[in-house]
Amino acid sequence: MASRWFESVAVAQRRAKKRLPKSVYAALVAGSEKGLSSRDNLESFDLLGFAPHVAGNKRARTMATTVMGQSVSMPVVISPTGVQAVHPDGEVAVAKAAANRGVAMGLSSFASRSIEEVCAVNSQVLFQMYWSGDRDTMLARLARARDAGATGIILTLDWSFANGRDWGSPWIPDKIDLKAVVKLAPEVALRPRWFWSYAKTGHMPELLTPNMAKPGEKPPTFFGAYYEWMQSPLPDWDDVAWLRSNWEGPFMVKGVSRVDDAKRVVDLGATALSVSNHGGNNLDGTPAPIRALPAVVDAVGDQIEVLLDGGVRRGSDVVKALALGARAVMIGRAYLWGLAAEGQAGVENVLDVLRGGIDSALLALGKSDVSELSRSDVVAPDDFFRRLGS
Repeated sequence: MASRWFESVAVAQRRAKKRLPKSVYAALVAGSEKGLSSRDNLESFDLLGFAPHVAGNKRARTMATTVMGQSVSMPVVISPTGVQAVHPDGEVAVAKAAANRGVAMGLSSFASRSIEEVCAVNSQVLFQMYWSGDRDTMLARLARARDAGATGIILTLDWSFANGRDWGSPWIPDKIDLKAVVKLAPEVALRPRWFWSYAKTGHMPELLTPNMAKPGEKPPTFFGAYYEWMQSPLPDWDDVAWLRSNWEGPFMVKGVSRVDDAKRVVDLGATALSVSNHGGNNLDGTPAPIRALPAVVDAVGDQIEVLLDGGVRRGSDVVKALALGARAVMIGRAYLWGLAAEGQAGVENVLDVLRGGIDSALLALGKSDVSELSRSDVVAPDDFFRRLGS
């Protein structure tokens, strides 16, 4: 029997592609419109190089740090992703893997498993919210997160403006009914391992969002929750400040790419911000986060924790982001490939791959701690970086 261990995130992705029905896999790789941003997220990391040392390198290296008040074993955070139909255990498996590897877990409000279930297996859960519903509804979600044991809030604002979202995305049913079964049966039949993993649980993916349920009501479907979000008035900065004022703990605003927006996030008292373009699923043509990161760090990095989310597939990518000023990175598709390939063990495998890559890069750069990384460790083309806003 072949080893279940994989040596890279790329191998995990190939295994996920072989295991998942075509539509499920396509939904994960899709980006907005032409896919310019989603491609740039990946390709921009390849344009960055290193300036390694060949002697005097450190025998002992550490990558432990703190993010949003949480002590973590390495500067990697699980980014919140919506309904995880790649594996029956979904977010619970991811939470267990994150806990076992000592990293914080972002949980989507559109997750397929409840915040109570996830907090029961991981004590470092950051609950993600969209500006969705009225203020009473959002206050109820904050209270539920607090009662469940969430340690922080991630407000996602970088999924609002795209036209023709999910370039290349397949048809996604609102629920698994007879019509959906008939339409998807041919491709599911080609992926018996994925089908059997669900069949053993006694049900197929339900595409429900329990964290969006109102008290006493059944969880809405993904598209039901999506409809609530689409019908909600877009927030202004006063709205964001109001939400922040109603959460006493760590608070992140995710989706910043402009310097002027970063300054507003600081003004409202957030703990952290994430430079992100929602994995290329927002306004297509938005530069990769790694290109915008240094300008944001220069503007506000001494006042707020700055994270990067988008395109991270290797430990060396993590080190490049840290050298350019990020406190930590957030990963999305990378751990989903691991989850699809091998469940909880696959997510742990991905985190181990990243840890090994970080350690190797630290060794070559002559660093004993991730805090020692600086821009002089990275080589970038003259026209690489972008400053958006002022």
